[in-house]
Amino acid sequence: MNQEIIEQLMSGFVVTAAAVCAPVLISALVVGVVIGVLQAVTQVQEMTLTFVPKMIAIFAVLAALGWWMLGELVSYTREVFMLIPTLVGG
Repeated sequence: MNQEIIEQLMSGFVVTAAAVCAPVLISALVVGVVIGVLQAVTQVQEMTLTFVPKMIAIFAVLAALGWWMLGELVSYTREVFMLIPTLVGG
């Protein structure tokens, strides 16, 4: 197994993982900042006030983009499986 192939597989994995996770993380970040600002302005410090909107936003993003995320993961997995014969065969 060549070190270049391993580096290429790992960099592809990192890029794919970042692309799949980014929409969920960004939506949770935006909702968290907005709720945090509202809590600071109104001085309401309720834990469920931050948790529930974040969960709703995450579920909405997963419902809207879940098909794309799954497609990206399946595509990368397919690429890795197609490389197995070349990796084992030498």
